[in-house]
Amino acid sequence: MEDKLGALTVVFTEFYYWATVPLMFLIHVGFCVYEVGASREKNMMHTLMKNTMAIPLITVGFFLFGWWIYFAFPNGPFIYEGKGLIDAPWAVPWSEMMGTHLGGSASTQAMEDSSLGVGYWARLNGVFWAAFLLFSWTTASIISGAVIERIRNFAFWVIATMVGTVTWITDAAWGWHYDGWMVKLLGYHDAYASGVVHAIAGGAALAVLLKLGPRIGKFREDGTPRDIVPHNPWMVTVGLFLIYTGFWGFYVACNVPIINASGIGMEGDSFTATNIYLTPTTLSAIVFNFLMSLSGGLLAGYAVSKGDAFWTYSGGLAGVIAASAGNDLYNPLQACLLGALGTVVAYKLHFWVERKFKVDDAVGAVAVHGYAGVFGLIACGFMLWGHPASAFEGYANITPWGQFLGAVIMFGVLGFLPAYIVASIMQAFGVLRIPRSVELVGLDLEEYDYRYQTDSEVALAEVEQARREGYLPRSTP
Repeated sequence: MEDKLGALTVVFTEFYYWATVPLMFLIHVGFCVYEVGASREKNMMHTLMKNTMAIPLITVGFFLFGWWIYFAFPNGPFIYEGKGLIDAPWAVPWSEMMGTHLGGSASTQAMEDSSLGVGYWARLNGVFWAAFLLFSWTTASIISGAVIERIRNFAFWVIATMVGTVTWITDAAWGWHYDGWMVKLLGYHDAYASGVVHAIAGGAALAVLLKLGPRIGKFREDGTPRDIVPHNPWMVTVGLFLIYTGFWGFYVACNVPIINASGIGMEGDSFTATNIYLTPTTLSAIVFNFLMSLSGGLLAGYAVSKGDAFWTYSGGLAGVIAASAGNDLYNPLQACLLGALGTVVAYKLHFWVERKFKVDDAVGAVAVHGYAGVFGLIACGFMLWGHPASAFEGYANITPWGQFLGAVIMFGVLGFLPAYIVASIMQAFGVLRIPRSVELVGLDLEEYDYRYQTDSEVALAEVEQARREGYLPRSTP
């Protein structure tokens, strides 16, 4: 940091990204509350622990290799101009930049020669890493809700770790990195991760569900689905509102708060904020468009579901996701309209796929994240057709076909395909789904011997004791 202004910029940026982490953490608090409420009482603790223990597994994996993948693979590798891996000495786990320090020293000449400088990575690497790690948690946790009440913990953790530390960060390197080959060649634009986080998670969830099969009792003998309602709708409501709250941190972490204009090819010494592609934007755009897309989704969810609380709240989330790809550039009314349309598409597709293919998505995760995310990518291609994908020279412009191909890559190539292969292998070895006997009596009985479900029994025992001791009148026959 050569001057006071540079030092202030780095310190402000460090605090900015640090603040996004606890906000995004609320997404995972919300997922836990939401999924426990959506599951039946006999499976509550299994659902909670399944989601919770994915956090340390993904964290360790992201430290060891996930962070390096983001910087090393923007070329594909070998897809764009025949270039291979990019050197990222600050992202390898043995680097001094990946440890506690006050300054650090360059581990290689490449870092010394970096235009960003050693001081930059010494102060910011940890908070950058943490922000991207929280995106990893989110991507894996989306899958968690879809597969509740029938997947083995081991199987889910394998899939969550793969998605959270390998496949999603690969798609981020391709389509979220400012120098990613999809951005350069396809004009791919996905500012707030309709595809990079949500479509890939939806595709992976769909793949696992196809191999996992529906819950016992979900479909009648004639093939029509039963509605397995959440055991606690209040927990579902609170969980989704916590996810809404955490999404503020999600959106903010997709921006760079302050950057020298000359560093992104602009003239002069002024400073600006940018999106993740280093294209100028503002936090005001987030405020307008996040709230308008959320509102569009809530209104459409209420209308299309005829006031069903579960799908109204889920519609709000689908609305945000459907507009996220272009929410840095949309007019607020565009964001609201796309949020509403994306929610209707997600809702209709969910029930069509459920009836047609007997897919039991317990919380509508494939629809809310996957279908709404794909819709958001394709809609962005039409809404922003011809707009530069980047402020840098030589990049392709945004087009419907570039966004469509990007959606195929996100949902299908990096989302569905790897998860389907891994789930198929685990199914072949008999370690994907819990035994039928366990599913019937409940995972909590099998794993926790119902020790978290004895409150009602204790309460009844206390009432009977009070009656025997004369504190309460005896029950009438």
